[in-house]
Amino acid sequence: MKNHALEYHSRFPKGKTKVVPTKPTENSYDLSLAYSPGVAYPCLEIEKQPDLVYEYTNRGNLVGIITNGTAILGLGNIGASAGKPVMEGKAVLFKKFAGIDVFDIEISETDPEKFITIVKALEPTFGGINLEDIRAPECFHIEKTLDESMKIPVFHDDQHGTAIISTAALLNSLVITGKKAENLKVVINGAGAAAISIAEMLTHIGVKHESIFMLDSRGVINHKRSNLHESKLPFVRNTEAETLEDIFPGTDLFIGVSVANVVTETMVKTMAEKPIMFALANPDPEIPYPDAKRARPDLIMATGRSDYPNQVNNVLGFPFIFRGALDVRAKVVNMEMKLAAAYALSELTKIPVPREVCEAYNEVEIRFGEDYIIPKPLDERVLYHVAPAVAEAAVKTGVSQVEYPGREAYVKFLESIMAQQKEPISALEI
Repeated sequence: MKNHALEYHSRFPKGKTKVVPTKPTENSYDLSLAYSPGVAYPCLEIEKQPDLVYEYTNRGNLVGIITNGTAILGLGNIGASAGKPVMEGKAVLFKKFAGIDVFDIEISETDPEKFITIVKALEPTFGGINLEDIRAPECFHIEKTLDESMKIPVFHDDQHGTAIISTAALLNSLVITGKKAENLKVVINGAGAAAISIAEMLTHIGVKHESIFMLDSRGVINHKRSNLHESKLPFVRNTEAETLEDIFPGTDLFIGVSVANVVTETMVKTMAEKPIMFALANPDPEIPYPDAKRARPDLIMATGRSDYPNQVNNVLGFPFIFRGALDVRAKVVNMEMKLAAAYALSELTKIPVPREVCEAYNEVEIRFGEDYIIPKPLDERVLYHVAPAVAEAAVKTGVSQVEYPGREAYVKFLESIMAQQKEPISALEI
């Protein structure tokens, strides 16, 4: 695969994205409208009324994917330049799944305060900011500061994307098992950006905060630990358990956002009745899928892999969350919008799956159940369920800046955007 991947990225034109005009440029008059002297007129209108930037430029459909390369896709701190292929890849997903244009920006700055200053200065360019692959714990401070100081949505996908998809998967797992969120014992292996965001979202669907046990690389975050970062302090528990094996017995829900092969079949056998496991380490989960299912046939399991059922894939979230947020010009992506996305994904899973989606995954039938607790990434219906839910939540919570046309009209607008995606290469595509 390595050679194919390198050839894929290096064939001309290099990389995975490009920028092309969206207006005619066939003659001198077209060019006079695109640039001098015609361009002066929208500039002057925007000067008088700043919100007209959304009328005369691409800002309302433009997201900045911004990283400093300190936590790239399981590869670690490989630097801003080395992270660029990942950012370009995410730009492709934004465009393919939601028709959103992207500039990827790799910033060679690891000082959080300087990074914040740089990103904040870019606000006039974008309708929203997707922070990406920034290491914990500084990612928490960076997102919080930018979120509070900018008037456009700032969303760190490594924190919230996995949390939203995991929450949707849990909502459906609870339906299948008959368990109640408030009765769950939850163990989360990993204490980084995704883990802490997952824990926060779970409490918003009824999981008791004190029933969440979190582990970092040193073991269970318990009362005997010292020198903990402030982000971990809410998860200090009064327990003698120190290792993952110690804390595992009686677990209803295990979530792994850590490293491969830290869970054994013996440990899985000690879980509670009808257990749920989201082993999300990539490319190899905390325990191989076949091993976990062999240990507990009653287990509902999800991984980050596409070759097993129930892939927890952030592409089910970020394109559609930004689509909804951009279209009502939301100032933030708040918890209500995130929960709306999770509930929309949960509900879509229960609707019969179209034949073309089944065929895309070489399945005769895909039906709601323990092997289908979240939608498939190639299901085009995700856009039409999640984006309206997010937009409506933004309006309801008062963070939108334009009127919402109603679900029916908005879905037709989304359909028109995606119809443009399917046309031959034209000035409307990147």
